[in-house]
Amino acid sequence: MTVRRLGAGLVAAALITPALAACASGTGTAGSTPSPTVSASGTASASGAPVAGDAKQALLDSTKEISNGNFRFTLAGAGSTAEGLVHQPSQSAAMKIAIGGPSSDLAMKLDVVHFKPDSWVKLELSGPTADSLPAIKQLNLGKYQHLDQNRIKGNRNLGFDFEKVDPAGSAVLTQGITEVRSTGTGAYAGTIDVTKAAEAGSLNAATIAALGTQAKTVPFTAKVDPQGRLSELVLQLPAAGQTAAQEIKMTYSDYGAATAAQKPPADQVVEAPAELYSLFN
Repeated sequence: MTVRRLGAGLVAAALITPALAACASGTGTAGSTPSPTVSASGTASASGAPVAGDAKQALLDSTKEISNGNFRFTLAGAGSTAEGLVHQPSQSAAMKIAIGGPSSDLAMKLDVVHFKPDSWVKLELSGPTADSLPAIKQLNLGKYQHLDQNRIKGNRNLGFDFEKVDPAGSAVLTQGITEVRSTGTGAYAGTIDVTKAAEAGSLNAATIAALGTQAKTVPFTAKVDPQGRLSELVLQLPAAGQTAAQEIKMTYSDYGAATAAQKPPADQVVEAPAELYSLFN
């Protein structure tokens, strides 16, 4: 099971193609799935906790600042991690992605930089399968490979759309909340319908399909900062088929305080070969 997004918004924990997913061994760690949370009653509780409608609205509102495109983020799940920044004022973004580990048949690390109108990616592959990939020597590993924008337009793996800057599509995800309650100051728990998560970019379609009816009631927790902005969203995906239960975690920070991405040094840049585009298409 993989998480996917590096296009209309960035990345959601892992950038990996279906072919590579079959080679990587990290398919998520087993763990117990929390019991679905229940919504608050229609009136405020004795402790003053928000009613369900108020809690959902708070989470819907918490994603608005993301659209301004000035923040840092982290994403983790399915044996993969990502961290980076979006800086709309300079039309730039950057992210570092790691997929798989030392025990994986194929592990991948990517360093991706977007600085409109240019994009670059530095790729590192390791593991027994890496040496057997076709044309591996043509991939210029260790160099930043300059990407032809005409060849990555609309490509969720390598492209970036500055009109859709949310790395996980949190605004779409929170609209799918089916039950929610306040669990403390700036903290929430409930269930969420992730059937539209592929549209959001948070999960790939195969993952959602494997969940079946469970996709409509996925447990989640969320936190907002003192200004009411989303700081953490965690999805607790239940076991599905041969895939163990797993956690998908997204965090946002430094709203309005991110800095522009750094372009790679010219002496470390080469033009991307055809083999690179083939690998991610």
